[in-house]
Amino acid sequence: MSRRTSHPRRPSATGPASGPSCPCGTAQPYEECCGRFHRGEAAAPTAEALMRSRYCAFVRLDVPYLLRTWHPRTRPERVELDPGMRWNGLEILETGGGTGFHATGTVTFRASYRGGSLHERSRFERVDGAWVYVDGDFLD
Repeated sequence: MSRRTSHPRRPSATGPASGPSCPCGTAQPYEECCGRFHRGEAAAPTAEALMRSRYCAFVRLDVPYLLRTWHPRTRPERVELDPGMRWNGLEILETGGGTGFHATGTVTFRASYRGGSLHERSRFERVDGAWVYVDGDFLD
């Protein structure tokens, strides 16, 4: 079953008193949202949560997290990020599977950056119970 998000979620400059809102677009503070995944305190419970946390890792230039959450068969040896890239919003367009009841899932999203956007359908699988990014197809 698929789910569509009717509106884009944009990170705000500040969130609740406990800290700035998470770059992934939820209303939660980073520390309580993707921060706990990045620190290794918890694993993303769904493919969408992993997608959001990986987007946040791109925003925060967290290469170790990106590599740790990449499927071993498709993971590159290294990832080099452009520190000048300014990501400014994530819109989840559709999800398929990717819950605790699935072994695979897809997330179609649009990630905006200064000067453009990236539209992709990403594939995820569970490895030893944890969601990992496999690969994706760029969409028009």
